[in-house]
Amino acid sequence: MTIRVLLADDQELVRTGFRLILASEPDIEVVGEAADGRQAIDLARRVGPDVVLMDIRMPNVDGVEATRALAGSGVQDPVKVVILTTFDLDEYVVDALAAGASGFLLKDAPPEELVRAIRVVASGDALLAPSVTRRLLDRFAAQRVPASQLPPGLADLTERELEVLRLVARGLSNAEIAETLVLGETTVKTHVSRILAKLDLRDRVQAVVVAYEAGLTGPGPAAG
Repeated sequence: MTIRVLLADDQELVRTGFRLILASEPDIEVVGEAADGRQAIDLARRVGPDVVLMDIRMPNVDGVEATRALAGSGVQDPVKVVILTTFDLDEYVVDALAAGASGFLLKDAPPEELVRAIRVVASGDALLAPSVTRRLLDRFAAQRVPASQLPPGLADLTERELEVLRLVARGLSNAEIAETLVLGETTVKTHVSRILAKLDLRDRVQAVVVAYEAGLTGPGPAAG
């Protein structure tokens, strides 16, 4: 199955570089390019990409607002968005993740990492390195959300599912969670799927945000 990708970056040279990298991949097709957030929104709605590579800082409409329009809560048929940034601690990255992005990638990442990022997000997983997850989401530890604003499904999670959610929030992969809890990886995948379904969440990124907002986890050593 071919992964359809939309490139959104205000620098033509950057878009050209990404396009050339992706052109050599048999399972990836670039279906459009946008120079700002408004173009990205309009083009994505027309061509229906599987993944949008979204620069976070663009004129007119920035990457955060464009992400919210394409992948935010309440959006029908949300698009998977990978945020592109120059700095791993860009202040806007957290906002983009909260707006619905499935992860982020540094612009100077090697070609193989770019390709892997697209495949990971297209498969429905989140693109969050454990060490960066903690730094990005530490802020939620001091910004608890009122219980009335948290997903009602939290009360329906079993003890095991809460345990899995805490480890997801620490940035552990399914394999690492399986090793930690002495479970089969397939069992962990099932738990994660049930957690997302009960909380009505799209992916692991949203699950991480909810876990931090609910106080299920907080600052501490990252996994990995």
